[in-house]
Amino acid sequence: MAEETIIDYSLNNPDTLTKYKQAAQISQKVLETVIGWCVEGANIVELCEKGDKLLDEEVAKVYKGKKITKGIAHPTTISPSPYITPYTPLKSDTEEAAVTLKPGEVIKIQLGAQIDGFGAIVCDSIIIPSEKNQGDQLPGRQADLLLATHYANELLLRLMIPPGLVASGTEEEQKKAAAQKPYTQAKITQMLEKIVKSYNCNLVESTTCWLFERNEIEGKKKIILAPGDGVKGEGLPEVGEVWGVEMGVSLGTGKVKTLSNRTTLHRRTTTTYGLKRPSSRATLSEIVKKFGTFPFSLRQLEDERAAKVGVVECVRGNVLRQYEVVGDKDNDPVARLFTTVAITKNGMTRLAAPPSPDLAKYKTENKITDEEILKILEQPIGKGTSSKSKNKKKKKKPAKKVEEEEGESSEEE
Repeated sequence: MAEETIIDYSLNNPDTLTKYKQAAQISQKVLETVIGWCVEGANIVELCEKGDKLLDEEVAKVYKGKKITKGIAHPTTISPSPYITPYTPLKSDTEEAAVTLKPGEVIKIQLGAQIDGFGAIVCDSIIIPSEKNQGDQLPGRQADLLLATHYANELLLRLMIPPGLVASGTEEEQKKAAAQKPYTQAKITQMLEKIVKSYNCNLVESTTCWLFERNEIEGKKKIILAPGDGVKGEGLPEVGEVWGVEMGVSLGTGKVKTLSNRTTLHRRTTTTYGLKRPSSRATLSEIVKKFGTFPFSLRQLEDERAAKVGVVECVRGNVLRQYEVVGDKDNDPVARLFTTVAITKNGMTRLAAPPSPDLAKYKTENKITDEEILKILEQPIGKGTSSKSKNKKKKKKPAKKVEEEEGESSEEE
């Protein structure tokens, strides 16, 4: 009998990073298209359906004829202002199917593609244009929220990089940097709180970053920011890992509550359970075939109404995990970002990331003053040789310095 070939699915295998990057390109392309569709009066469920259709179309264009699984790593979700978790209503729920985008609303758009089980998920927050921000200006508290979220996300990425990985200077300076202890999860939360409080905002309670693996977006390690009671993270990033990095910021206290909306987002677990109902078995069979272990919306199943019945026993038997709809406790606006990153010996690479914002549009008197944080924000996230020369050529405004430096270094990865 021939020996079974063991495939290395880690980042040591160049094919793994290639597949992650291919999935990421699709995710970012679809995200930017969906953002363009998000205008006042647009119907949320219709936008989600169009986003999923585009994800499927783009995924179908790559790795044609190859015997590998590919598809959606996270369905298109569009969450209104106070919603924290991804929201994807159903057409069969009349009231929720009628929900449209309102001017001045902070919405969160999340989606993702996967190739061969390597998922790249991305989320961005945007403001639906209104009379208050004509001329593309974001005034006051809207600007505070998006700036706090942007800079907190930039800081978090830098705090997650293993010590000394992107250190420059003399050999002695590099050794000294590498000898530093990594930031603890408590310290990470403490530093992020300094940033968001500079803009009179708060971190969203129990915002979680996960280790990504093949066919798994909630690995054994996780970082929990502003953890709630009895909640704690486990482990820190290391070279050779891919992570899903989430940042959530609220204009209010950041405390959360479970909303009354129907749970429509689910994910298969590794639990096996003898389902008794034929409808449950049929629903699970379709889920396994279409989505594997990646999240899906009930609206993606062939018969939405039958799916609503079929998932009940699956959830009760822990065969499916349901993602309850969670929002801000006081209904204050919330912004979220989600970035899929790879950590290599050359630092961190953003695989799938929200578009870099035009910070010149944000009008607020608030700013970050903490010198330690400002110094960290100036650091690149990856090793690069020509960042300085590129910066000189482009002559970018100082307000954009952080994201441009990163963009250049990740291009050179």
